[in-house]
Amino acid sequence: MALASPLLALPTMDGDRERVEAALLAAVRTRDAYLTELASHLIVAGGKRLRPVMTIAAAQVGGSATVPDEVIQGAIACELVHLGSLYHDDVMDESIMRRGVDTVNAKWGNLQAIVAGDFLLARASGIAASLGNEIAGLLARTIAELCEGQIEELQHTYSVARTVPSYLVSIEGKTASLFATSARIGALVAGHDATVVDALTNYGTSFGMVFQIVDDILDVIATDAELGKRAGHDMEEGVYTLPVLLTLAQQSSDTDELRSFLGKPLSQTERERALTIVRTHSGIQSAIESAKNYVHMAEAECNLMPQGVVTDAMRAAPAALLASIIR
Repeated sequence: MALASPLLALPTMDGDRERVEAALLAAVRTRDAYLTELASHLIVAGGKRLRPVMTIAAAQVGGSATVPDEVIQGAIACELVHLGSLYHDDVMDESIMRRGVDTVNAKWGNLQAIVAGDFLLARASGIAASLGNEIAGLLARTIAELCEGQIEELQHTYSVARTVPSYLVSIEGKTASLFATSARIGALVAGHDATVVDALTNYGTSFGMVFQIVDDILDVIATDAELGKRAGHDMEEGVYTLPVLLTLAQQSSDTDELRSFLGKPLSQTERERALTIVRTHSGIQSAIESAKNYVHMAEAECNLMPQGVVTDAMRAAPAALLASIIR
């Protein structure tokens, strides 16, 4: 199910995304054809490239529509970190499909997927280093934050006692930190002043929080066909996200029944019943309200940026994400 973004509709973004695609493929090209195939597998599969788009938009705020190559390099460093994390996630989740193609682990094996993921992270780090010590340090810290967010989630796998604060800490590390860094790199490379750099960074964090909450809501409200995978996959994997946690917080016979299913792998019948319970209670609406708070935070940061068409698109983007799931 597509997640819309006004950032993709910016007049120059198509050309910039073409530059990103070319730079991504160039970054993973090696003397070893096999490694190149592994590393480029998900690049070729496509994607909206929202993190590079965030970097480019941040650089464009209040300035020229044409960004220098250094911004494109910063953008692909962030995307390579994202791709490397996906390779590792697919190994951990034993996923077999990603973006409509076989995952690297499914096609070539776990060992190859792990090494290829490490290679993508190494390439990202090298590109960041070419942009200076500040960018290199920022990306390194972000990779650590991704790991911290993932560990927070893993610690609470199959735990019905997982708290909402634990969930929020996890997604801030796993998802929002890389959006924040994408925006900050664009701002730093473009030479924005400190107030604008911080506003763009905070915007990236809030956008990332909306993005992940929306994705987690979709996992329980969308159909298998819309998702391209089985609805309720997170619950099956023992990852209890915001709409599930907020449903569990309610007191009813249905939520007691839901709690009795969770804490272990779900059968197909249990998964379908669990989805029915979550879909018919107010946890989803409460999760939407939580996402709205982050939408407002992102919009407030836009008021601290130079105004113009790019800032307008950034202001509209988080609300558009949320609107895509409100039926």
